[in-house]
Amino acid sequence: MLCRHALRRTSVSDVLLQSLNSSNSAIENMSDKLAINEIPVDDTSNGIDELTASKGISESATSDGIVELNLSSDIAEMESNPVSQANIQPNLQKPGYACIKSEFLVTNYKPVVLTEFLSDETKLQIEKEVCTSEAEPPAKKAKLKGRNKHRPRNEKIQSKDKMCPSILRDQVCNYGDKCIFSHDRIDFMKRKPEDLGNSCYLFKTFGKCHYGLTCRFAKSHLSETLENVIDNEIYQNTNKVKAINELAAEVKKKLWKKKYNFQAADSIVKEVNKNFQMKNNLNLQKPLNSEDHRKESLIEQHSESPKQQTDQSNSIKQETPENNLPANKGNTLDERTSCTTELKSELSQIPQEKRECVGCLLDEEMIPLRPAEKPKIDFRNKLYLAPLTTVGNLPFRRICKSYGADITCGEMALSTQLLQGKLSEWSLIKRHPSEDIFGVQLCGAYPDTMTRCAQLLKETAQIDFIDINCGCPIDLICKKGAGSALLSKPGKLEQICRSMKAVMGDMPLTVKLRTGESDGKNVAHTLIPRLQSAGVSLVTLHGRSKAQRYTKLSDWNYIAECAALGMPIYGNGDILSYEDVNLHMQQSGVSGVMIARGALIKPWIFTEIKEERHWDISSGERFDILRTYTNYGLEHWGSDQQGVDNTRRFLLEWLSFLHRYIPVGVLEVVPQRINERPPYFVGRNDLETLMASASCADWIKLSEMLLGPVPDNFHFLPKHKANAYQ
Repeated sequence: MLCRHALRRTSVSDVLLQSLNSSNSAIENMSDKLAINEIPVDDTSNGIDELTASKGISESATSDGIVELNLSSDIAEMESNPVSQANIQPNLQKPGYACIKSEFLVTNYKPVVLTEFLSDETKLQIEKEVCTSEAEPPAKKAKLKGRNKHRPRNEKIQSKDKMCPSILRDQVCNYGDKCIFSHDRIDFMKRKPEDLGNSCYLFKTFGKCHYGLTCRFAKSHLSETLENVIDNEIYQNTNKVKAINELAAEVKKKLWKKKYNFQAADSIVKEVNKNFQMKNNLNLQKPLNSEDHRKESLIEQHSESPKQQTDQSNSIKQETPENNLPANKGNTLDERTSCTTELKSELSQIPQEKRECVGCLLDEEMIPLRPAEKPKIDFRNKLYLAPLTTVGNLPFRRICKSYGADITCGEMALSTQLLQGKLSEWSLIKRHPSEDIFGVQLCGAYPDTMTRCAQLLKETAQIDFIDINCGCPIDLICKKGAGSALLSKPGKLEQICRSMKAVMGDMPLTVKLRTGESDGKNVAHTLIPRLQSAGVSLVTLHGRSKAQRYTKLSDWNYIAECAALGMPIYGNGDILSYEDVNLHMQQSGVSGVMIARGALIKPWIFTEIKEERHWDISSGERFDILRTYTNYGLEHWGSDQQGVDNTRRFLLEWLSFLHRYIPVGVLEVVPQRINERPPYFVGRNDLETLMASASCADWIKLSEMLLGPVPDNFHFLPKHKANAYQ
């Protein structure tokens, strides 16, 4: 079965719009010519050029330094150009499809495949089908659905083609002639591709572009002698906000040489393992009720860190100086007297010279706060942006934060690679200052590595909580015993939680679960009491099993059963509107909701939920979101060639979800359901039609509007094979 509403690279401008403006007979004739075996691959190569020529789309550099549609003419024309209603058909809704208004439906359209966005293996199978003669046995039919596995990456830029970082900073290179990078500025500029625009976003925003002549918009801040220009007025008045949690050089060196001190984590793991062995020897492997777990947790507190905070079921740490008095102290005279005596005892231990200072001195500066005295914020009724692999990067989280997300979490990071000091893995835990409640999700299979990683993050990173991934269904992760594989190993999962919680002290620990490994065999309800006794503050439950991945509907009835166990539960799955949130919050009794694919499809969902409305966002506003994401990407990954390529690649990955949004004004029935696929339709203007295309070729066109033409050696294979179809 071919793709549901994908529009081929030429379909938005040539095929689809021509079909709307032509008669029904012309559509039928055109559809016959678009058979998969009759269309040559070369016929689709110039689709973007035809779109640009036919619609007058001009690529020009804006003041932000991004090559995009000319807002004064092109986008305005695309937004104001109404779609022809010559092909209006009665709206006959099919099961599983969204209900679209009749004037936007497209009928008699046969999709075709663009082989340039297929893997080599699939191309070879299609060629065998075409070349097979009648005398030969039929070749195995190509599988034209599913995921593209082992997607190729673009070639990395060689070191000799990069500029030496010391030369960019106007410093002397310590390696001299042995340096693997280029030192010749003139030769580098000759080999450098033409700039993408005449204005650099980084230079205009911060007054200085640290990428110098390697910037793809370098003409705006280079002198005639190829020196990097600085706008002192902007540079001095603007403080560039740097990402938090960058790996320090000293820590990196210790991790590489395996000299980081993990004695605290190792001793805790040994103690917890010893306790579990004692239980095994006493034949205490039978399931325990919740009261037994409470008694067991009180006994094992002696082996945990003295900073262990057990009363965190509904709260998460926040560093604010208010509400420092303990909630359970001071109710009676004896309690107040006891509390005062303890504080005086702690004060007497501080040397006199440290207590003498000038100016206003806060109490917490003199007296260290105990875990029970540290202020917390309530976890309930928050909007939690799920940790999303690949697409949940820092620029995307900034977009969601601007639209009202309360809690954000970094992409899933492997504990073993963090301990090895791999920079690519440490980049996943970077935090923007706008993320006021931020956590890190760890993936691992063993208590020792997970506990060591928790200690490392506690000591070196600025994070508010740590989340354990027990929901990843990827085979590469599960075969190593991590992710969803931990669902079938409750003992090991409990050891991991107890060990990590002990080394983390008062920092909250959360766990993300699925219902179970296979359909019909739910185990989350058996794990939650054990996690609660281990000190876990919050459990997020995705209402699908590992085997389901993202098929079928999320089981919110089972989530309600787990929420009734008495532990704070966040529900996750199939949320795409404020009505979904209100329904699940009322019926399931969860403490909050986690939003994943819904935020990828429409990141403004957080605004819709908080304001309880359906936002009929225009195509121009959605294009502004893409432009903002591109600017954030250049700021995060860089404005040099490598940074532009990374920004483009992650933008294309996001567009593979973003195109699934159906505008409110196009829907016959509101709201859109996440499990309903849209039929073939066109938007209210050309830009909306282009952004609704499921074709990877049209996504590349959108990226070219923002980042200029793709390089000759650029290759992007979509995650799903369906996105190669038109």
